[in-house]
Amino acid sequence: MIQELKEYYSAHFEPELMEEINNVAVLMDVPEGQDVMKPGQYITSMPLVLSGSIKIMRPDNEGEQLLLYHLEKGDTCAMTLSCCLGNTKSEIHAVTETNTKLLMIPIGKMEAWSSTYKTWRNFVFASYHSRMMELLESIDNIAFNNMDERLENYLADKIKILNSKHIYITHKEIASDLHTSRVVVSRLLKKMENNHSIRLHRSFIEVL
Repeated sequence: MIQELKEYYSAHFEPELMEEINNVAVLMDVPEGQDVMKPGQYITSMPLVLSGSIKIMRPDNEGEQLLLYHLEKGDTCAMTLSCCLGNTKSEIHAVTETNTKLLMIPIGKMEAWSSTYKTWRNFVFASYHSRMMELLESIDNIAFNNMDERLENYLADKIKILNSKHIYITHKEIASDLHTSRVVVSRLLKKMENNHSIRLHRSFIEVL
């Protein structure tokens, strides 16, 4: 059995379901910065994240993208679940933020397992709930927080995801995720540095 599957999911799923997942799922090692899902793409498999991180973004009509939430170990994507069950095209863009290991499960198994295995059904419902809470948090962040607070929250999330206070990212990439301009991000980062909460280096941001 796939070791990462056994280590994480054996506490969540029945042995019979574990065996089925092991038999039909495709293990993928996806390097950092690779597309996992593109807008307009039909979804044929549902990803389970075994390790690493994926950022889920929503593109607009002008080609800009807004960060919605992250997927980490043990997560799956509610948007993917909806597309799989409805046979509709993806409306999100999923990109690996770190080197990521995925299990890709054929969509044909999803409905069958929901009928057969209570633990799978509970997992799907819990995944919907978790992603919805993260979406609401993102909406609240945009609606009620100023850009200073959004940037601070963004860096705090990065620390958790990367498990490091050294964040290797460009000002342009941060601006894209927060749907603002690079100039605004650079100004706010400089302000944070002057307040001694971060230190700006040539290729990374150090959170103090």
